[in-house]
Amino acid sequence: MKRQYRLISLILILFLCACSGKSAVKTPEAFDPEKAFQKAEKFLEDKEYEEARAGFLEVKNRDMTKKFAPLAQLKIADSYVREEQYDLAVAEYKRFLDTYPDFQYAPYAQYQIAMVYFNQIEGPERGYSGAARALEAFEKLKQMFPRNPYKDVVELRIQQCKNIIAEYEYLVGHFYYKKGSYNAAVGRFEGLLEDYPEYKEEAKVLYYTGISYKELGQNDKASEYLNRLVEHYPNDSLVKDAQKALAKLNK
Repeated sequence: MKRQYRLISLILILFLCACSGKSAVKTPEAFDPEKAFQKAEKFLEDKEYEEARAGFLEVKNRDMTKKFAPLAQLKIADSYVREEQYDLAVAEYKRFLDTYPDFQYAPYAQYQIAMVYFNQIEGPERGYSGAARALEAFEKLKQMFPRNPYKDVVELRIQQCKNIIAEYEYLVGHFYYKKGSYNAAVGRFEGLLEDYPEYKEEAKVLYYTGISYKELGQNDKASEYLNRLVEHYPNDSLVKDAQKALAKLNK
């Protein structure tokens, strides 16, 4: 009988120990996306980019509310801009647009892509590809988000890109002109005049197009372009040379 009581007591003790052990185990806290997002933002402000991206990635993957996940994806892209890893930044902004095309900050993502390209422009000789990519990205922003909040800036940037591309086309055309490759020069100059009618140095393009045609023996074409220069830009420094060339053509 005593053995039976001892056995029952032992079972009770084991049961109580098991119960107390269970109560000692802490229940894991539920993931708080807002708190995790703020923590990652602090890392970003402190320029601890790897830690910031790890935090934002966790928010993106675990935010069941989907309120902070899109913002986390944007912040990952922003972190690469701050770290000057521009190719990775563009890839992450594009990932955002693919995943959240209708999100309220989608215009911002497309604008950032354009600005990454724009800020890489170094001048007409080395910046042609950057200007071309920036122009395409800005035009895409206008097309995708016609009511975007960057309208005025975008129009200015587009014109700057066009001027840089046009100046590059002029430099190539003038290179051919100096080599005596007048057909190639004319091709560049006429393409420039057609594609970029607002180019600020149109007068010199008209002049060298006219002279190139003169050298090719196509006097009617030469007169057409030289007369356009004289009529549209009467105060330009090239007008006197154009008039001399016209006088020789008319003899």
